Amino acid sequence: MSVVIVTGSDCRFYTHRDLDVRDRASVDRVFARCGRSLAAVVHAAAQPSHEWAASEPVVDFEVNALGTLYLLEATRAHSPDAAFVFTSTNKVYGDAPNALPLVELDRRMELPRGHRDYDGIDETMSLDQSRHSPYGVSKAAADLTVQEYGRHFGMKTAVFRCGCVTGPAHAGVELHGFLSHLMRCTVAGAAYTIHGYGGKQVRDNIHSEDLVAAMWEVVQNPGIGKVYNMGGGRRSSCSVLEAIDLCQEIAGRPLRYTCSDRHRAGDHAWWITSVQRFVGEYPAWSRRHGLRETLEQIHDACV
Repeated sequence: MSVVIVTGSDCRFYTHRDLDVRDRASVDRVFARCGRSLAAVVHAAAQPSHEWAASEPVVDFEVNALGTLYLLEATRAHSPDAAFVFTSTNKVYGDAPNALPLVELDRRMELPRGHRDYDGIDETMSLDQSRHSPYGVSKAAADLTVQEYGRHFGMKTAVFRCGCVTGPAHAGVELHGFLSHLMRCTVAGAAYTIHGYGGKQVRDNIHSEDLVAAMWEVVQNPGIGKVYNMGGGRRSSCSVLEAIDLCQEIAGRPLRYTCSDRHRAGDHAWWITSVQRFVGEYPAWSRRHGLRETLEQIHDACV
């Protein structure tokens, strides 16, 4: 029987083992028990907060970078034929997207139509010479390590550099889980704070089911040292102000919000994902969920 290990999940349909990815010995024991029956590792465990990473940079790096290294080493030692899928982030690019020729419109930042990145940023954008935040650096270290284990050791690795991943089960909080937290605040009548850019910063949102479907394509037909930008694309992009408009419309009530002048270190003023590389290699995959449908599902889960 094939075995799949998923980190960062407590799904009821799996045997759940509660362990810390920083505990190398415990990680190794799990992989040793699976051995060559292990078909895939989907690594989604992480420390996801920018602000917490800045206050605890050592722990953040241990979780995001060292934890990933330990999982790779355990896979290489015991299950070298397994596909290894890593959930990275578009934050590995730091604030490089902010150097694009952005135009400030009434409700959002935007690129001029016809710009090469208008329909999305691809994997050729540089990770270097930009401000990342400690969180972005720890994820970039893990991202590059996963790629290198593919290229150097011949392992079947794939990196997904995701935008905002969300869905009805997302438990968003103030500084992590953008759409989920925004809808929860709207439904509950709680105050919401926009951090910087006048709320015109553009986010790319992808439903978790679409991301899982993409990962499953890779698990079934893995490559070596692959890296993909992954998101909802232009049709699922929105500024914070546009997201507020949608949340208010769906919930049928106003949101109380304020806008802080300070944006987060390394934060993007605009991000839309190009998935052309992934679609070119896995043409059977497509995104099923749009922005409004996703927000409606989140709303229904809140009420």
